[in-house]
Amino acid sequence: MPSNNFQPLVDFAKHLDKQDSLQRYRKEFYLKPDIIYMDGNSLGLLSKRAERTLLECIDDWKELGIDGWLQGKHPWFYLSEKLGEMCAPLVGASPEEVIVTGSTTVNLHQLIATFYKPKGKRTKILADVLTFPSDLYALQSQLRIRGYDTETHLIRVKSRDGRFLEENEIIDAMTEEIAVMIMPTVLYRSSQIVDMKRLTAEAHKRDIIIGFDACHSVGAIPHSFSEWGVDFAYWCHYKHVNGGPGAVGGLYVNKKHFGTSPGLAGWFGSRKDKQFDMEHLFTPAESAGAYQIGTPHILSLAPLIGCLELFAEAGIETIREKSLSINQYLMDLIEYELADGGFFIGNPREDERRGGHVSLEHPEAARICKALKDNGVIPDFRSPNIIRLAPVALYSSYEDVWKVVQILKKIMSENQYKKYAKKREIIS
Repeated sequence: MPSNNFQPLVDFAKHLDKQDSLQRYRKEFYLKPDIIYMDGNSLGLLSKRAERTLLECIDDWKELGIDGWLQGKHPWFYLSEKLGEMCAPLVGASPEEVIVTGSTTVNLHQLIATFYKPKGKRTKILADVLTFPSDLYALQSQLRIRGYDTETHLIRVKSRDGRFLEENEIIDAMTEEIAVMIMPTVLYRSSQIVDMKRLTAEAHKRDIIIGFDACHSVGAIPHSFSEWGVDFAYWCHYKHVNGGPGAVGGLYVNKKHFGTSPGLAGWFGSRKDKQFDMEHLFTPAESAGAYQIGTPHILSLAPLIGCLELFAEAGIETIREKSLSINQYLMDLIEYELADGGFFIGNPREDERRGGHVSLEHPEAARICKALKDNGVIPDFRSPNIIRLAPVALYSSYEDVWKVVQILKKIMSENQYKKYAKKREIIS
């Protein structure tokens, strides 16, 4: 049912935009006047600040050459640590617990190589069937390296309906055979937020190390990793943080684990004052910086300086407040305008269980997504039947959302989707 204060007219959307304290950030992003972008949960848009800080680092390279490592506007040698400090408020951690480095899957390999220590009965890894497949590939790889059968040693919690995970069933799978477990913070298809605090407490009761894949939550919802005692986490910055395609990832390691030798050692994990001694004995940093591996990708780090400036100004709590509101408005409009269109809202309805996107299910989702694109709306398709729509708090407007639903209504009433082939593109 639509919310009590919901009104379906465009004037109501414009009224909500006037009340939006984040509306002023819309002009910070490169928005095309004839396109409504609803795919920020896959790739966020470029901001003018991200462009500026990228160009500043390019200028340092141009003007300073190698001296950019220590003398630039954003000295490259300390940039991963600086960005870790800027990112820490988004994940609820102290600055030394966060480092911006690597990519999602490389960071997962690093963390599993570090914290998966099979011993006695505890030889198995716990995950779930709904997680992003790259995580499973990495976990299978780590098991094979150690000589374990992936079919018997990678335990995957099942889903009752293919949409959601039940925390009780995850807890039931935390047996004395589990050495380490990986869970998503937000499910990438259904937008379900798992109860990270509860799962962490239950894992620790059973002496299980627990880590989280936060790719679909960082920049969209607040976290309290340190307060909850989460052992480790990893994420990307190209979705809700708007860091650009292939942006450098992030990882968190709880300070209680500082001193644990990285499973995959590399020279940028060295203590800063020892890094250029070129000794054959590795001296790891006394922080999350120890879990870096190679030289940072400076030109992929640079846009994040501007991105995280925006988050520091706007505040993750305010961003979350608008995200919940604008997604609720989207769901209200869908239920009002498309009640007879064969759509099903496949994400949790409760605020505390819903991430940053709406998961709209329809048997013709692939063809509807193509029709949306031809009508100037950029959605995201997930096989076999999901249209992901993600109004982003920093640059999406309520009027955008109103227009998207009117376009969807027109596509369905005119059967526009039927002219498209029923198959997904390589990148949807």
